[in-house]
Amino acid sequence: MAGLRFLAAFCVALVLAAPGRGGAASAGDEGVGPVTKLPMPRYVSLRSDEVNVRRGPGLDYRIDWVFQRAGLPVRIVDEYGHWRRIVDSDEAGGWVYHALLTARRTALITADVTFRAEPSADAAPTAQAERGVVAAVHRCGPDWCEVEAKGISGWVTKNAIWGVGADEAFGG
Repeated sequence: MAGLRFLAAFCVALVLAAPGRGGAASAGDEGVGPVTKLPMPRYVSLRSDEVNVRRGPGLDYRIDWVFQRAGLPVRIVDEYGHWRRIVDSDEAGGWVYHALLTARRTALITADVTFRAEPSADAAPTAQAERGVVAAVHRCGPDWCEVEAKGISGWVTKNAIWGVGADEAFGG
C-alpha cells in the first residue's frame, strides 16, 4: 500500500512540474516569462504561412494542427526553453517554436468596422473593414488603436479587434 501512495505522489509531482503547470508563466498568470523575462501574457503574430502547433514543447510532440496565416495575432501564455504556448482569438492553442513568432503587432478585426481619421466616433471615416481582416497595429491609447490593412490606415475601437490588451497603450 505504501508503494501505491509513493507512486501516486510521484505522478502528481510530475504533472505539477510539467510545462504550463504551476509555474509563474502558466496561463492566466500575470508577470514575466521564465525564459524571456518579457511580460506574460503578451501578444505577438505568426511569422509564416505555415506554423505547426504541437501538443507539447518539443519536436517529439504530435502536431495538433497548422496555422496557415502569416501575421495572425496570437497570445503567448507560457514559455519553455525555445517553445512558446500560444492561444488564438478562439482560445485554441498549443506549443510553437519561438522562431515562428514575431513581435510585430497585429490585430484581428472581430466585427465589421469603420476606420476613422482620428480616435473618435465622430471623426471622418477612412475605410471599412470586415470581420476576419488582419491589420497591423501602429499605436493604441486607452480606447482606440491606429491600424493599417492593405495600405489604408485609421483608428478603430479596441472592442472591435483582438490582439491588444484592454489596458494596453503603446506607440506614443
